[in-house]
Amino acid sequence: MSEPSKLLITGASGFIGNELFKQLSKNGFQVNGTARQFYGDSIVAMPLDTKDWSPVLDGVETVIHCAALAHVPQSDNGEFVSQVREYNVVAPQRLAKQAKEKGVKRFIFLSSVKALGESTLPGSSYKSTSEYSPEDLYGESKRDAELTLKKELSGSATELVIIRPPLVYGPGVKGNFKALMGLAKKNVPLPFGAVKNKRSLVSLENLVSLIITCVKHPQPLNESFLVSDDHDVSTKELFETLTRAYGKKPKLWPCPVGLMRLGGTILGKKAIADRLFGNLQLDITHTKKTLNWEPPVSFQQAIQTCVNHELNSSNKPDNQ
Repeated sequence: MSEPSKLLITGASGFIGNELFKQLSKNGFQVNGTARQFYGDSIVAMPLDTKDWSPVLDGVETVIHCAALAHVPQSDNGEFVSQVREYNVVAPQRLAKQAKEKGVKRFIFLSSVKALGESTLPGSSYKSTSEYSPEDLYGESKRDAELTLKKELSGSATELVIIRPPLVYGPGVKGNFKALMGLAKKNVPLPFGAVKNKRSLVSLENLVSLIITCVKHPQPLNESFLVSDDHDVSTKELFETLTRAYGKKPKLWPCPVGLMRLGGTILGKKAIADRLFGNLQLDITHTKKTLNWEPPVSFQQAIQTCVNHELNSSNKPDNQ
């Protein structure tokens, strides 16, 4: 019986990396990981500014680079911009170069749809071949990382697979999505009844499924893939689904979208208004066809799982 394939996951203690680590281990792979600090026997402390990755690359067939400096605010501070570039561009290039030298067969880079842009026009969507048009510092860093990795691994025996997810949600999610869940849980009356935008999201389970599919794929892969739940939702549908997952009846009333956008701009919250009322759609036809893959979990199922986890966590004694 052959030895199980050996994999390396960077950012293995993070929201995506930790779940990926668990699922790949269940799938019979020999998985090692890195994180900013010690996180267990199989996850060693190797921050993104590590210069020598060789101790964790011996015998590795596939590297999955999840680690990044995320939630990056827009800034013109030179020192901060340099740090973002060091962590999100230089670090993956350094790792890819050393992986190539160590004979790694496949390098999977977790990028972001933000490398392509922040929004799509009504009726249109990003495709795997869409041109780069990032609008913020984080998106620029992901674009630059993709371009740098393509150059670094071009013509080598190490395949480069780029995955660009939109907003990722799932058990333990934080940030803006957790805030939306809080509003839905309280069932606060909200003026989203007339919002008919379309946005692509991806559940953690579906994203991990796609990454594992890329790990297992038997044919050579040098591709860029978009990923989503394949069910684009309006802000109205998102809040309705979240609220019903909490067992409550949604309280959404209609308000002119233009008026809400204007209010968001006046209050200095234009970016938030754009996300609540604008479109961001991904066409994953290429992903499904190339990899013979379909999202295994429906949007409704994934939302319910996310809510159930939050309810169970909040009912534990330590959180009361």
